[in-house]
Amino acid sequence: MFKNIALIGSSGAIGHAMVHRLATSFPNAQIHAVSRSQTVFDSENVLHHVMNYKNENSLEETAQKVSLNNGLDLIFLATGILHNERVSPERSLNEINSNSLEELFWTNTIFPTLVAKHFLPKLNKDTQSIFAALSARVGSISDNRLGGWYGYRASKAALNMILKTASIEMKRKNRNAIVVGIHPGTVESPLSKPFKNNIPAQKLFTPELSAEKILQVLLKLTPQQTGRCFAWDGTEIEP
Repeated sequence: MFKNIALIGSSGAIGHAMVHRLATSFPNAQIHAVSRSQTVFDSENVLHHVMNYKNENSLEETAQKVSLNNGLDLIFLATGILHNERVSPERSLNEINSNSLEELFWTNTIFPTLVAKHFLPKLNKDTQSIFAALSARVGSISDNRLGGWYGYRASKAALNMILKTASIEMKRKNRNAIVVGIHPGTVESPLSKPFKNNIPAQKLFTPELSAEKILQVLLKLTPQQTGRCFAWDGTEIEP
């Protein structure tokens, strides 16, 4: 099904696992693994590209490079941020600050939007093709029952709106294109580490298991499902 694949964010836990899953599942496909720094993969069908996320010219050049010989059948965006040494999930309005919001929105919304700008036009128009970005269940406004995590929730909700809007435009330009958000489940990674003790063991996935489940969802998608957000088990997440 997939012959030419671009995975952006290949150095992260989920991105790295997805590269290996795709390389194993589609040994005849060319897989372009894109990240900010050099990463080594042991699969012969994986080609690594270094891209400057903060430089739009670099995004444009990389999009052209990975689609030079063939249109892309799958673009998978595996980037995102919940916390780091500068950003922490806010429990109340008092904990919000503009610097944290700017970083969250840059990483979770603005960067994916720029990726869509330059990579979506490179999707294969002759056969079904997919643009999928890691989203989150907490980006659902209707599903917000606990509150907190203001910046992360808002930036993921904004991402879902970008994906929905892009899907409408793509219906006019590429009827075979599917644009979706994917919630990978709670994955054992640096992102989830501070909250690991509060998560039941059966609900904490390894990156490899999450990658396997994500691929199962992607393979079942149809153009009629474009613009939606799906969880790791294939269930649709309401806006």
